[in-house]
Amino acid sequence: MKVSDYIVEYLIGKGITDVFGYPGGMVTHLLDSLSRYQEQITAHVLYHEQAAAFAACGYAQASGKMGVAYATSGPGATNLITGICNAYFDSIPTLFITGQVNTFEGKDSLPLRQRGFQETDIVSMTAPVTKFAAKVTDAAKIRWYLDYAFCQATSGRKGPVLLDIPMDIFRAEVQPDELQGFAGREREPNLSEDEIFRIIKNGLDEARHPVLLVGNGIKTADAVNELNTLVPILGIPVVSTMIAVDAVSSADLNYGFIGAYGTRAANFITAKSDLLITLGARLDVRQVGADRENFAPDARIIRVDIDADELAYKVHSDEQQICADISSVIKVLDRVAVEVHGRERYQGWIRICNHIRNSLTHLDDRLPNERVKAVGEYIPENAVITTDVGQNQVWVAQSLKIKPGQRVFFSGGHGAMGYSLPAAIGCCLATQRPVYSFNGDGGIQMNIQELQTIVREKLPIKIILFNNSALGMIRHFQEMYFKDNFFQTVPSSGYTVPDFGAVSAAYGIDYHLIESATDINKKVFSADAPALIEIRLAEPTYVFPKLEFGRPNQDQEPLLERKLYEELMQLEEKSEKMKQIIGGGGEAEL
Repeated sequence: MKVSDYIVEYLIGKGITDVFGYPGGMVTHLLDSLSRYQEQITAHVLYHEQAAAFAACGYAQASGKMGVAYATSGPGATNLITGICNAYFDSIPTLFITGQVNTFEGKDSLPLRQRGFQETDIVSMTAPVTKFAAKVTDAAKIRWYLDYAFCQATSGRKGPVLLDIPMDIFRAEVQPDELQGFAGREREPNLSEDEIFRIIKNGLDEARHPVLLVGNGIKTADAVNELNTLVPILGIPVVSTMIAVDAVSSADLNYGFIGAYGTRAANFITAKSDLLITLGARLDVRQVGADRENFAPDARIIRVDIDADELAYKVHSDEQQICADISSVIKVLDRVAVEVHGRERYQGWIRICNHIRNSLTHLDDRLPNERVKAVGEYIPENAVITTDVGQNQVWVAQSLKIKPGQRVFFSGGHGAMGYSLPAAIGCCLATQRPVYSFNGDGGIQMNIQELQTIVREKLPIKIILFNNSALGMIRHFQEMYFKDNFFQTVPSSGYTVPDFGAVSAAYGIDYHLIESATDINKKVFSADAPALIEIRLAEPTYVFPKLEFGRPNQDQEPLLERKLYEELMQLEEKSEKMKQIIGGGGEAEL
């Protein structure tokens, strides 16, 4: 069997139904093999390799399977790198296959920049942002490389892998039954289940203001359902990171997401906590602020993460760390919940949390947030949603009311503009369901060519475009820190946008212009076909609340009146304010 045929059969054996890429000379054997297995696996042409990489990310996020993207050598391979970084930082299991010049054409140890046409050392370039990257120089080892790559991508903290395959290896003949494979080993947690139980149980026994903080690790561990079974039984307030806003479906115990652009309630509640249990959250600067010790300053922190390297970056010097798979820790939390009876024990704390939420809920509602809420009314349960990077991303995280079964995917750690549209393609093909792709006028232009992929394959993707004719988030920075020097971010200084209605017409996509609330209606979203829905916003637009660097998370801009700020920070179960709330019927808030 030809090696390229073996690779395709291997992918089919792993249950992969769709792969993404762009043709090139060094992957022609792979393309030929894919063409002969079309009833079992579909190769989708995208119009830029970066978009193919993002589509593979979306496919993996929505399906739970490995995402696969391919590209030829040289510029094809290097164009994948942004998507590879995205997969690495957001823990997305993906396989990237790059073609390479024939082994006899490579420069090897010669002191040359390049020997073969389009020869590029993609392995060295991607080694820092992959879990495994290797050049295959022996056809007889192809099964081992594939086994090892899949094992690395899907075990521990998940992530991308890359196999660089020379053209003569692709076309080499192998005996499948004689190929040697690789058998992986399960990683053991650093603590036993009983030890984990004691740490968490003791923490909750001593706590008056416990909070559960969930991060993207819940999603990458495929533990969302288990988490949502746990939350009402455990009965303590829950907050999340931005890219895990869809992880918790319990509306009464979910207080929003933390961080620089997070909801005020989530940041206040976290600041007032005396125990913070974190599940799969990196707790980077955007989440905890510049002074890490000032994050949840009075809280005992118990951190759960599968990545020991993340735990090495401490938040508090005395935090307790559990290096284990989140699914196994949730099983322990189920045991803890039975004994704690959190809902009864923490009634006073939940009253405080509800009062904080009710005091702050509508404080930062602005036109873009209202538009997100209005669009959300027409997004059905179990739908998949993608966002781009910038103001549109934050508006969605802040204001989209997540319905049961809905999943929201961001470019989190890498923050790559141009992510939403191609990721939506991968999500749509993975789920065979409509996808709702939120974009800004800047991000959509990064991969606008993928409108042709959507049209060609008749994908039911609704593209919601927030158009403020500006790079709004950077424009806001320039207003704050550069005395309104809006260089390259607004039309008067070098940044412009096209006529998106004309663009839609050129691609043959239905177009709807939203200029007022009444323009958002069922008709806009009803057709089972692609559509571009442009929401015009008068520039300038802002994302609020927003944290000024150096301030504690809960003290976001625009600043609260100091009286209200101090009142919320000092609120306790037995305070006069809480007695007034309870006396006024505050029990109903439970």
